[in-house]
Amino acid sequence: QAHLVESGGGLVQPGGSLRLSCAASESFFSLFDMGWYRQAPGKQRDLVAMFTRAGNTNYAESVKGRFTISRDYAQNTVDLQMNSLKPEDTAVYYCYADSPDGLYDYWGQGTQVTVSS
Repeated sequence: QAHLVESGGGLVQPGGSLRLSCAASESFFSLFDMGWYRQAPGKQRDLVAMFTRAGNTNYAESVKGRFTISRDYAQNTVDLQMNSLKPEDTAVYYCYADSPDGLYDYWGQGTQVTVSS
C-alpha cells in the first residue's frame, strides 16, 4: 500500500534548525503535489509549504524566509529545512501528497517538532 514516512523531528532551542524528510513509497508520487502541514495542540492543521508537480513552491506567511522545501524526484523524497525556529513552530508536522485529479491524498504519520529552551 502506498504510504509516506516522515523523519527528522525532535527538540531544538529557539533559533535552531531542523530538517524534516518525507519518503514516498511509490514512484507515482512524482506526479503529485507534495508538501508539509502542521498541527499544534488545540489548533487546526495548516499548510506549511508545498512543492507542486510543476515545480512551484508555496509557503505559509509565518515561515517565509525561514523554511525551505525541496524535492528529489529520483529519491522520491520531499524535505523541509527549518531555520530560525521559534516556539510557535512547535507542532506535529505531516507530510502530504495530492494526486493530479484531486481524488486521492496521502498523509504521513506525523513527526513532532518542539522548539523550547
